[in-house]
Amino acid sequence: MTVLDARALNRATLARQLLLDRADLPVHNAVAHLCGLQAQEPQEPFAGLWSRLRAFDPGVLSELLSGRRVVRTHLMRRTVHLLTAEDVLAWRARFDGMLRQRVLGTYRRELEGVDLDELAAAGRAVLADGEPRSMSELARAVAGRWPAPGPRALGEMLIAALIPAAQLPPRGLWRTKAGVRNLPLSAWLGREPDPPDPDAADPVGQTLVRRYLAAFGPAASADVRAWCGLAGLPAAVKALREELVVFRDERGRELLDLPDAPRPDPETPAPVRFLPAFDNAILGYHDRSRIIDEAHRGLSVAGERVVLVDGRVAATWTVDAATVAVTPLHRLGRAEREAVAEEGAQLAKFLSDGESDRVRV
Repeated sequence: MTVLDARALNRATLARQLLLDRADLPVHNAVAHLCGLQAQEPQEPFAGLWSRLRAFDPGVLSELLSGRRVVRTHLMRRTVHLLTAEDVLAWRARFDGMLRQRVLGTYRRELEGVDLDELAAAGRAVLADGEPRSMSELARAVAGRWPAPGPRALGEMLIAALIPAAQLPPRGLWRTKAGVRNLPLSAWLGREPDPPDPDAADPVGQTLVRRYLAAFGPAASADVRAWCGLAGLPAAVKALREELVVFRDERGRELLDLPDAPRPDPETPAPVRFLPAFDNAILGYHDRSRIIDEAHRGLSVAGERVVLVDGRVAATWTVDAATVAVTPLHRLGRAEREAVAEEGAQLAKFLSDGESDRVRV
């Protein structure tokens, strides 16, 4: 069986994540290909797409959000993601159980004794007037019936789990600061999410595995689980085995992949890329060693923006007074520093509409 070393996995990851070469994809297609972008920090997906697409226009993503073709919602790992409307409607029901369990994992004591089906019905009744509400507003509206849990527990359970909901614009629009206002997906997108099919062999799970491998593979089953948060996908993986190819990594883990997916030569040059906070190119794996050293693993969950040099996390970056400031995690060679400075200058131009190309390494 073919063994893929860390560099081979790195180059495959960069290719699937559109980080080896910027793609000419339309923004909507890129969001679909990436299976969504983590987006609890509303402005971060713009930098993520700028690093992946040629001539990325942030206004197009804003138009997709306002036009209801891209949606902000809780999904993967119970985090806020940007997804296409089609994917949200097709996938959301498959995540119901996981979302409930993850909220209960945080608020089990507060929600003890609360009938979640009754809570969901009460929340839907409040939202039936079509008025968008914040999480706390919705929680206060039902708190008279369930005073004990407190608004945080009620709001999280209602919006993050029980009621498939969209975070409405202007939240998430380019250079716009706005609070979170929620509306059921059925009201925002015009129909309910697709219901689960109890008689089918988990077709949504199989779709998720295929789509994940197209954007993240080759990968282990544990990586799929780490990406989406779903524990019940082994049956989907088993059902797909005949159409997948199998590799091993240097530690002997089994890696699955689509037969025709790109696996570039490990010696393919990798350009410098700036990634936003919580980018799924890192968070989408259980074993993140293909792209980040174990010593720096914590950066990916702490909200640090990172810089890839030769395909690996080598620095963090921030923006201060229109200057992109880069802090290397280890000594960079002269050519590497120059490449980082050049790409950082282009990022500064993007973030400032061309008014600044200042970068400090």
